[in-house]
Amino acid sequence: MAANATVWNAWYRAARPRTLTATYVPLGLAAVIAVQAGTFDLVRFILSLIGALFLQIAANLINEYWDYRRGADTLKQAGQGMIIKEGVLTPQRVLIGAIATVVAGSLIGLFLLTQSGPLLLWIGLGGVLVVITYTAGPFPLAYNGLGEVAVFIFMGPLMVLGAYYVMAREFSWTPIVAAIPIGFMVAAILHANNVRDIDADRAVNKRTLAVLFGLRVAKLEYLGLVGGAYVAVGVMILLGVMPITTLAVLITAREAYRLIQIIFNSRDTALLHQAQGRTAKLHGQFGLWLVIGWAVWLVIQRLAVSG
Repeated sequence: MAANATVWNAWYRAARPRTLTATYVPLGLAAVIAVQAGTFDLVRFILSLIGALFLQIAANLINEYWDYRRGADTLKQAGQGMIIKEGVLTPQRVLIGAIATVVAGSLIGLFLLTQSGPLLLWIGLGGVLVVITYTAGPFPLAYNGLGEVAVFIFMGPLMVLGAYYVMAREFSWTPIVAAIPIGFMVAAILHANNVRDIDADRAVNKRTLAVLFGLRVAKLEYLGLVGGAYVAVGVMILLGVMPITTLAVLITAREAYRLIQIIFNSRDTALLHQAQGRTAKLHGQFGLWLVIGWAVWLVIQRLAVSG
């Protein structure tokens, strides 16, 4: 029993559960948009969520494996995963887990493709391609300054659009535009990680944006990503894309300010590691209040109609 628990804990850690808000949030946003459009389908939503979780876990495992193979974990003092470096799982087991989760997520995606339309094929192919090439292949995105761009696009607008499309079976610009704040915030999770690891990444020629442009610009980028998420919500409200009640995200603004202060003022690795974890939590809370605010608006509208 104890051995089984140890194995379970190893794979749980390998999945990097703190980062999985990057799937929960866009799927939640897609759900509330589908409810507004009258196209919500519970079964397809659950399948989309499971498939997306498999693919994100696959991305985490591939990242773990290739960072270890390329020596990117060698100088790191803190960070998500590092289960191979610390001997928790072997490289071979992590690679097998990555392949298994890619296959599982892809199979669910193929089934959903038969229930929706061709657009999902292109979104799915793009998502799987990013999962694999994020740290693997001859031109790994994370090693060439494209990490934030990739997660912004595929874990923001395209993930929301894909989940919405599975339920609605038709294209809409609303999921794409409404997901922009989420794209900013999910990119901030990765960027906080890159700010923390800037010296270790530079030593192994991992060319993140933080490495390419330096610490000063990296700090400003973090401010732009986190602050941009709140500004984008305001713009969406003014454009009529989001209801006024999505201003509920401002509940999280105090924590955002604290994290910006840490990124700007600290070079302590332990504190920056904490800031990275708290950025992931901020992303989850921001997304939760965005969805709650939108849902409250829908309830108000429903009550107004029935009253």
